[in-house]
Amino acid sequence: MGKDQKKVLKWMIMAMMMVLTVVGAVYAITIPGFGKGDKVKAAKGTVTIPVTEVSDGKAHFYRFAQGDREIGFFVVKGSDGKIHTAFDACDVCYHEKKGYTQQGDYMICRNCNKRFAIIMIEGGRAGGCNPSHLSHQQLSGNIEISVNDLKTGARFF
Repeated sequence: MGKDQKKVLKWMIMAMMMVLTVVGAVYAITIPGFGKGDKVKAAKGTVTIPVTEVSDGKAHFYRFAQGDREIGFFVVKGSDGKIHTAFDACDVCYHEKKGYTQQGDYMICRNCNKRFAIIMIEGGRAGGCNPSHLSHQQLSGNIEISVNDLKTGARFF
């Protein structure tokens, strides 16, 4: 093998390693427990998130440690001006552990690709592939979610 061929081979190997690194990073973001959401802790039985942190219309993903599980949920301000909270799981597809992603005013199931209007994420809408509702209160500029409410979603994770 000539000197030029070795040089080309070296560059090809380096390029392949870079591609594999990027692909690995992308997949790590979607693997449960890796990269999807900030870890939150409770104080006095409540997880508190400042409204200013989630007022940009983008879904913000969080993880709460409960025993050996991490319960995933998201908080998003809808086009209706209200804060909507849900588990990052649904009653149908949760076994796949893929959760949701956001596209504009919709949350999209990463497993079946069904679209759900953010403004429709609320209590009373259960079953199917809807984002499983997570109760919250908005007090003094904060979103407060009780640990007991978070525990109700442990079965999804």
